[in-house]
Amino acid sequence: MPRTHAPLASLADARTLVPVLKAISDEYRLAILLTLARESKTVVELTEELAIAQPLVSHHLRALREVGLISVTPEGRSNRYAVCCDAVADPIRLLSGIATAEPENQPR
Repeated sequence: MPRTHAPLASLADARTLVPVLKAISDEYRLAILLTLARESKTVVELTEELAIAQPLVSHHLRALREVGLISVTPEGRSNRYAVCCDAVADPIRLLSGIATAEPENQPR
C-alpha cells in the first residue's frame, strides 16, 4: 500500500535540507563552497581565484552565511571566510541515507 504522508522525521529532515540545497544549487555558490573547503579566503582572494566580480562574490557569500554553511572572521580591514564543517556534514549525512536506504516492499 503506498504511503500518503511522509513520516514526520522525513518532513523535518526535508525542511532542514531545503535551504541548504537551494543555497548550493547555484554554480557560483557551489564553486565558492568548494574553494573554501580547501582553505579559508577573503573576498579579494575568492574574486581573484574564481574570476567573479567582487559584488557577486559578496552576494553569494551572504547567501551561504545565511544558511550557516560558512563562517566569517574579521581579519584587519577584511573578513576571512571558511566552511562550517558540521553545517556541511549534516546535510551530506542525511542525503547519504537516501543512497544506502532499502525501500520497503521492493523486490531484492
